[in-house]
Amino acid sequence: MSLNRSEKEAVINEVTSLAAKAQTLVIAEYRGITVADMTKLRADARSKGVSLSVLKNTLARRAVAGSGFDVVADQMTGPLIYGFSEDAVAAAKVVADFAKTNDKLVIRAGAFGGKALDVNGVKQLANIPSKEVLLAQICGLLMSPISRTAVVLGALVAKKGEGAAEQAAEPAAA
Repeated sequence: MSLNRSEKEAVINEVTSLAAKAQTLVIAEYRGITVADMTKLRADARSKGVSLSVLKNTLARRAVAGSGFDVVADQMTGPLIYGFSEDAVAAAKVVADFAKTNDKLVIRAGAFGGKALDVNGVKQLANIPSKEVLLAQICGLLMSPISRTAVVLGALVAKKGEGAAEQAAEPAAA
C-alpha cells in the first residue's frame, strides 16, 4: 500500500518526534515472524515504554537525519522493525530478550548516545540492569557502611550489658 505525500510527512514527523525524545534505537530484521509473535513483542515493548514500528526505510532515514541515530542510516535496508526508547536500555532489552526465544528476529544494529552499536553492542546494552535496579544497588552500597556500624555498635552495647549484668551478680553472691 502506497502512502501519499501528506501521509509520508506525518510518518516522518512522528518518527522524528520519537527520535528526539529517545535515547536508544534498535534495528532488527523480522522476516518470518508470525503475527502472533509480533503482537506479543509489541505488547511487551509497549509495557516497557518502547515504541516499536515497522517503517519504510527511506522514511526512517529521513526521520533520523540530523539526529544522533543518523549513524545507523546505512543499516536501514530490508524488512526492519525500529525500536525507540527513552530509557537507555529498554529497547535493547526488549528486542534482545525476544530474539533469545525467537530465532527469526535478527538484531541488525542500534544507536545510543550518537554512537552506532553492532549486534554485540546491543546485547551488551541489554545486559545492563534497569535504572530502578541500579538505583537500588546504589542505595544498598550507601546503606552498607551505616548498617555495619549499627551492627557493631549493637554488639558492643549487648556485650557491655552482659558485663554489667555479671558485675551486678558477683557482689550479690559474695
